[in-house]
Amino acid sequence: MTMKSVLLATALTLGATSAFAAEKYVLDASHSQIVFTYNHLGFSTTTSMFSGFDGEIMLDEAEPANSSVSVSFPVKDMITGWEPRTEHFMTDDFFGAEDGDMVTFESTGIEVTGEKTALITGDLTMNDVTKSVVLDAKLNQMGEHPMAKKPWAGFDATTTVTRTDFNLGQFAPFVSDEVQVNISIEAMKAE
Repeated sequence: MTMKSVLLATALTLGATSAFAAEKYVLDASHSQIVFTYNHLGFSTTTSMFSGFDGEIMLDEAEPANSSVSVSFPVKDMITGWEPRTEHFMTDDFFGAEDGDMVTFESTGIEVTGEKTALITGDLTMNDVTKSVVLDAKLNQMGEHPMAKKPWAGFDATTTVTRTDFNLGQFAPFVSDEVQVNISIEAMKAE
């Protein structure tokens, strides 16, 4: 089903007045992940992730460009798969993370680029630095969740973040300054 078909079906189902207002969706923490990879000294591609985080999408199906997204999670929730690496990332070499230090993303604009694609620009804040980033996003599916029996949406997105922009450039360029970020989220319509 194309994005236009989803929008038309939603407008017909919900009625003209409610179809044109943004509706709140909250992330399904059990099915939302941010996976990031970087080159380690030219020998390997190392992968780490964040999972189980909170966020919300204000989804305007009639005018997707009017939608917004907000996500936040504690730095210390990083999963590297190897405890000494995780501990090193939390030192002053990188985050100098303390309890309560957060990574946040707040969208500032959405440019619809296709029936199921958009560029989402937003402010990414981590390590006390805020920079604008662009997420190349794709709607995977919208519809009723077969088990939860409520409206659901799934999205994938990618971006590249430069570590030195966030004062996280230790060992660059030997450990790549560019970090590839892959995001996959599910969100359910809020009650």
